[in-house]
Amino acid sequence: MTTEERELIAQAYDQGVLRVLVATCSLAAGVNLPARRVIINGARMGRELVGPAMLRQMCGRAGRKGKDSSGETYLICVKADLEAVCDLLDADMPAIASCLAPEKRGLKRALLEAVATGLVSGFEAIKEYVRCTLLFLSLDKKLVYSIMDSALQELINEGLLLLKDDESYGATLLGQAVVASAFSPEDGLYVHEGLKRALEAFVMDGDMHVFYMFTPLQVAMSNPIDWQVFRDQLDRLDESGLRALQYVGVQPGFVNTMVQSGASLKGTTPDQLKQARVYRRAYTAFQLRDLSNEVPLATIAQRYKTPRGSIQTLAQQCHGFAAGIVKFCQRMNWGMLAAVLDHMRDRLEAGARADLLEMAQVTFVKSWTARLLRENGFKGLRSLAEANPKDLVPILMMRSVKGDVNTYAVRSIPGRHRKISFIQLKQNDREMQVELEE
Repeated sequence: MTTEERELIAQAYDQGVLRVLVATCSLAAGVNLPARRVIINGARMGRELVGPAMLRQMCGRAGRKGKDSSGETYLICVKADLEAVCDLLDADMPAIASCLAPEKRGLKRALLEAVATGLVSGFEAIKEYVRCTLLFLSLDKKLVYSIMDSALQELINEGLLLLKDDESYGATLLGQAVVASAFSPEDGLYVHEGLKRALEAFVMDGDMHVFYMFTPLQVAMSNPIDWQVFRDQLDRLDESGLRALQYVGVQPGFVNTMVQSGASLKGTTPDQLKQARVYRRAYTAFQLRDLSNEVPLATIAQRYKTPRGSIQTLAQQCHGFAAGIVKFCQRMNWGMLAAVLDHMRDRLEAGARADLLEMAQVTFVKSWTARLLRENGFKGLRSLAEANPKDLVPILMMRSVKGDVNTYAVRSIPGRHRKISFIQLKQNDREMQVELEE
């Protein structure tokens, strides 16, 4: 589901308009929707039983304090799971674990941030910093110091930290850029490698190269590839787009082979992992390109056989990643590259071509509405602010025919007193309720 749909349903359920809500277990995390009765259909997530913490979180929707006087939870399970489920109900909560543990590689990032921000510099100060962590209280002290030494040496070897003559530590320009962009050291090095190649040969006569660079690695690696769709999109690329993808490592011959063989990407060896990154990012970059070219969300979801909500989530996550890329370039003193990427970041955030960027700044005005307004004579913010609100109603009516969301609001236009406080469009009977406020 899209964000707007989820918000509408959550509000309706919270107000009692909807009495029953069916959802995945993701509803249990971070959404305050209390219920009198919770029915959990199955005790497994995939092949594994849910953990004690997740089970309590899901049960915690029932009978919330301040919302209801009582609550009840039912857990449905198959007979084979009955004994395990009974044990699960009585199980203790798992112990709190440090996110700086070696398998999570969190200490390396924490040390880089501490040094780059000037919190610590000398070795004794770094040791004192580590002694203040949950990791130090959870593991053997000698083991923690060993992990700290290894992390510091890795940061030096990777060019993120340097050891000065007075035996204090300082962040390199690259290390400062990684911290400023909020990337992990591993992601920062990966981004740095790609940006260095872009400085050598950036494909400027198209936008495919930028969309590839703005595709977050974590999002792309979880995005399955439909190779037939991949080949179709490659065939539709112009010369610039094809050249950009070939430059980053996409080979049309390999895509044809994957279509014919029906195989999937492997990621066991370093070379296979690098190849998987390239092709998954390229496939996801096609979706970003369509979003910025005003292709409707439903069309993109159908084209790539992906839920609409996933496409929307991709766009939201890419905004932060793109902002990090721009900040990275600025800290590395790559001003020209930062300027080009910053312009494309605005397009990505607006989901529109360059001529609509100004109009898309208005709250709740997205690409379809901005395009309709422009095609009907409202070329910019000034003309929109000076318009008679009644003249906008027919245009917003056209928006309701094409859009995914039935409720649409346009609020205060910058620099003007006139305001449309609320316009509600009902898609079925086309009834309108318009409140105009001067």
